[in-house]
Amino acid sequence: MTAMSPLQLSVFWRLSLIFFFNPFLFFLDIFTAAVVANNCHHGNVQTLHGRTVAGNQSELKTLLGNESDWTAASVAQDSLCSWTQWLSYGQTAFMVGLLLGTLMGGALSDRYGKRPVLLVSVCVHAVCGVVPAILPQPLLFLAVRCLTGVCCCCINICSFSLAVEWTAPSVRLWPPAFLGFCFSLGTMVGPLLAWLSPTWTQLHLFVALPQLVCLPLYHSIPESPSWLVLMRRTDVLDCYRSKSVADKECVDLLLASTWLMQQKAAEAAKDQPPRRNACCDLILLRHPTVLLRLGIMSYLGAASALTYFGICMNIGSFGVNVYSAQLFSGLSETPCLLIPLVRLGRRPASMLTLFLSGTACLLSLMLSRYQCDAKLVMSFALIGKFCILATIFILALYGIELFPTVVRQRCVSLVNLCFRVGCLVSTLLPSNPNGAISLAAMLLYSSGPIIGCGLCLLLPETSGSPLPDSVEDCHRPSKHPLAVCTP
Repeated sequence: MTAMSPLQLSVFWRLSLIFFFNPFLFFLDIFTAAVVANNCHHGNVQTLHGRTVAGNQSELKTLLGNESDWTAASVAQDSLCSWTQWLSYGQTAFMVGLLLGTLMGGALSDRYGKRPVLLVSVCVHAVCGVVPAILPQPLLFLAVRCLTGVCCCCINICSFSLAVEWTAPSVRLWPPAFLGFCFSLGTMVGPLLAWLSPTWTQLHLFVALPQLVCLPLYHSIPESPSWLVLMRRTDVLDCYRSKSVADKECVDLLLASTWLMQQKAAEAAKDQPPRRNACCDLILLRHPTVLLRLGIMSYLGAASALTYFGICMNIGSFGVNVYSAQLFSGLSETPCLLIPLVRLGRRPASMLTLFLSGTACLLSLMLSRYQCDAKLVMSFALIGKFCILATIFILALYGIELFPTVVRQRCVSLVNLCFRVGCLVSTLLPSNPNGAISLAAMLLYSSGPIIGCGLCLLLPETSGSPLPDSVEDCHRPSKHPLAVCTP
């Protein structure tokens, strides 16, 4: 199959659109702080609970024009400005939502299918953008931010799974990279919409309405062929095959490996004793090899999340205009599309990106201590952010390849849980009174990846090796030329 079938194109361009809109609400807290600070205070630089937000917009009366508009808007603004202290908890509520989405997203998609969970999440995600514009209440705003985080996580889980499962095995590195590229494009467009939205209501409407308009387009996203096979939904598969000759060839190719795996599993079940119970599987988690790999991967997940989201959510603290900073933040992630072209093993690539990320963050910290140019300080921070993003991309595959089949899903879930805990901790780190990132926070952002680089030496190389089915397989020598002895 040299070209994508219509069904594959239907999947990819719709998922790309979803990922393009996703960062509009993902980074909304950065812009709400900027808008409220500009409208509720007078001056070029305002401090909002330890975070400095730079702005050069005109005063509210000038923006709104005539006297009656200004009077009505000022009443709404007075109500909004009375609870600005709640905004500092918006990021935390969002990260709590991401954590909850991690706990429930995979289970829901396995039970009900990836397509319905994705469609519901996208619809709720779009509505969550509109609600604060209509009902600007503090507790409702925090609840909506938490629900938005749940939806964002479910969207990521279902979208990545659908994209990978509708892709031929030989090119499965590309869908995550391409969706990440679309997310970066949305990160660059989001600041433009926020800059054009001088008020709270306009901001939420501008970021939500494009998603609401595009909701009907997502109804045509097909379900995962692998999930349909497991659920014995052959009628849906036959419907997909009947659409065109190219779609029939695509579905048959994608399902060839699934059918083969099921046949082997059925044959093995006849000759093997009954499958071990959950207690036996949990005992394997206490095996020294599994524990070592699980501990290292959990640390790498938490450290990479802490660094990545710590920089993302504090991008306005580097002394650069928050809208320009967010634009360049998205631009710094666009090279992620080239990551599949890198021909390094999992371990060398992880060590390289971790070391570069930690070093760049450390240089950013040192330059900020010596009062260097803010743009230079932010540039090094964004280099560190891109490198840690590359690490996250590599670790997603590395984690799958490190653990034996019997406990793989449990181990990967624990690593993802540690990743989300790192996201949550990043919102709890204190800021300096002037709004800059604190010394302790930047030390964590820089030291965490460097320590992780050293811990990677304890992991084996997995590129080119089959997935381990048992603990004994974990000690199997790797075929990759860069691999050395396993621990």
